[in-house]
Amino acid sequence: MIETSQTKNKPYVIAIVGATASGKTAYSIELAKKLDGEIISADSRLVYKGFNIGTAKPTKEEMQGIPHYMIDIVEPDFDYSAGLYKQQAKQVIDKITTKGKTPIIVGGTGLYIDILLKNYDLPQIEANKELREELKTYTKEDLYNKLLELDPEAGETIDKNDGKKIIRAIEIIKTTKKTLKDSRGINQSEYDIKWIGKNFDRKTLYERIDKRVDLMVEMGLIEETKSLLKNYGRIPNLVNTIGYREIIGYLDNKYSLEESLELLKKNTRNYAKRQLTWFRRNPEIEWDVYPEKLKK
Repeated sequence: MIETSQTKNKPYVIAIVGATASGKTAYSIELAKKLDGEIISADSRLVYKGFNIGTAKPTKEEMQGIPHYMIDIVEPDFDYSAGLYKQQAKQVIDKITTKGKTPIIVGGTGLYIDILLKNYDLPQIEANKELREELKTYTKEDLYNKLLELDPEAGETIDKNDGKKIIRAIEIIKTTKKTLKDSRGINQSEYDIKWIGKNFDRKTLYERIDKRVDLMVEMGLIEETKSLLKNYGRIPNLVNTIGYREIIGYLDNKYSLEESLELLKKNTRNYAKRQLTWFRRNPEIEWDVYPEKLKK
C-alpha cells in the first residue's frame, strides 16, 4: 500500500518509472487523483517546447486537470542538463510539499530520476577540447565501440547513435579513470521515496510501441518535424531525438516512409531495453503496483 505520510525529516515522494509506452502517464494521473498529488516529469525531452508528438508529451486533456511540472520549460536549442534538472525539480518538490500535496516523479530518463532522488553528485569535468576533436573524427560505430571498450555497462544505457552523450561519457571515464557509474558520487537521499515500476511483457510492450509510432504519424509527426527543422535547423537536440531523427532520414530521402517508421519502432524498442536495464538495477522498485490497490 502507498501512504502519503511523511517521515519526520524527509519529504515523501512517489517515483513512477519504466520503459517508454509502459503506461506511466495514465497511471500517474490516476494515482495523483487518488492521493492529491501533482506530477513532475522526469523526461529529458519533455522539457523542450515544441517537442510534442515525437515525445508523446501529454496533452492538456490527458493531464485531466492535474498540475504537471518540468514540461515545456526551454527552447529546443537550449543545452539542458541533468544538473539543471535536479536544481529546478527540487524547487518544484518543495513547492508541492509546501501545499500539503504529494509530489509524483514520472518518467523514463533514469539519470534525471537518480540524480534528483538518489542525490547523485555529477563529476565536475571540464570539456577536453583535444579529446573531443579526436573523437569527432570517429564513425558512430567506432565511437560506440570505444565506449563499450572503456565501460560496457555505460554502453547498455546510452543510445549508440547519440554521439554527444557518448563523447561526454568517454571524456568523464578517461578523466576520472572510473566507470561512468563509479564517477557519480551518491549522497544520502533527501526524500522518503516510494518506487513504482511500470512494465509489460516484451511482446505487449513492443506492440504498444508500434501502435504509438503509428498514432504519432496520424497525429502529425512528419509535419511537426518539418516545423521544428524550419524554426531551429538541425540542432543536436532534434537530430539526436528518437522520433525526429528517423523522420529527418525520410525527409532527406535516405529512407522510404515505411523504412523510416520501421527504424523508429526498432530504435524505440532498443531505447525501452536500455531504460529497463537502468531501472532494474534499483532493488527498491516495486513493479506494477496498481492505483486501485492503493489507499490514501
